Amino acid sequence: MIDLKELKSRKDEISQNIKNRFMNVDLDSIIALQDKRASLLQKSEELRSQRNANASKMKGKLDASVRKELIEQGKSLKTEISDVEEKLKDTLEKYNQAIRTIPNYAHPEAPVGEEDKDNTAIKFYKEPTKLNFKALDHVQLGENLDILDFEKGTKVSGPKFYYVKNEGVILQMALERFATDILIKKGFTPFITPDVAKEEILNGIGFNPRGAESNIYTIENTDTCLVGTAEITLGGYYSNEIINKNDLPIKMSGLSHCFRREAGGAGQYSKGLYRVHQFSKLEMFVICLPEDSDKIHQQLLEIEEDIFSALDIPYRVVDTCTGDLGAPAYRKYDIEAWMPGRGDNGEYGEVTSTSNCTDYQSRSLQIRYKDENNKKQYVHMLNGTAIALSRAIVAIMENYQNEDGSISIPKALIPYTNFDKIKVK
Repeated sequence: MIDLKELKSRKDEISQNIKNRFMNVDLDSIIALQDKRASLLQKSEELRSQRNANASKMKGKLDASVRKELIEQGKSLKTEISDVEEKLKDTLEKYNQAIRTIPNYAHPEAPVGEEDKDNTAIKFYKEPTKLNFKALDHVQLGENLDILDFEKGTKVSGPKFYYVKNEGVILQMALERFATDILIKKGFTPFITPDVAKEEILNGIGFNPRGAESNIYTIENTDTCLVGTAEITLGGYYSNEIINKNDLPIKMSGLSHCFRREAGGAGQYSKGLYRVHQFSKLEMFVICLPEDSDKIHQQLLEIEEDIFSALDIPYRVVDTCTGDLGAPAYRKYDIEAWMPGRGDNGEYGEVTSTSNCTDYQSRSLQIRYKDENNKKQYVHMLNGTAIALSRAIVAIMENYQNEDGSISIPKALIPYTNFDKIKVK
């Protein structure tokens, strides 16, 4: 969440930011709830003070009439306190729910736009792959090579599930280790994270665990959910803790399964592995001092580029528009890889993103450090996809396909696979 003390002092700026993000947030209603909350808190404190004073008076020797009057006053105060606290509880529930709808401030240079078509391409790596034959998409390639099985995935688990088989398994494991080795060299501590997190952690990170628009699977009769990304579990690792300033920045990488409902995710660009209910991903997460977050954000983007340039896959970097940022992000960059089998003549498709969430998540999760004056300050938190394995496999299969239907392995991965080609059986 943003600093709630700024709701009034920066109201115009917050309202414009909400407008730029094309979100519907009733800021006046939230400010009214904030005022009501403050008023009820003050009233509750005043009544409790009166009740304590009343109790103190009862300790001395008193006339029966005076004692009776004080007892009646005590009963009245108890009832009044109960009424005020019930109103306060209801107001707090509404307020806490409402403030989560306020997005983070956006970087002043983030392009203003409503959806991904409004993102700005800022860098290109290589020209799109040109094949001297008609490109197949990864679904056709995977089924022909017997490394992907969508039909059995649907039979066993439902639509948007799949099996990875044979050399496909080795390719995925090779990608995991290849990217992990890069991150370790960059100073990241590797984790394999839980696939389940408490709703309070999801709320703190900025994910909506419930409701029609939620992309999250909730676990029935619990307050937990399946995670959509290791950002959730890595972000919650230091919740409600004060970190030693000298330990910052903290760099973590998390390998996890990711589960997403993908409600409404349909169309030709969502076929096959591109948009599924379950996949594996290696995530980067950094906790740092506020003054370092812009620099570290650039470093995360550079690592993502290192990975995909080492795989020698053509891509472009886009500066994400305000409407496509997501509520927690201050600024976000995506890498979109060229996918020759996408559409009629090939298209770019997102394979990574990296976001600077500033102190938006740390305020909700209460992750702080002590500055040189021993004052508690909120850290900045950043995340970035090192590699989303399903989408990376799409890009490799389609860019490295051969006319005979086989797939060559990128040179950087051969030491991890111990073969240089997946051949037609």
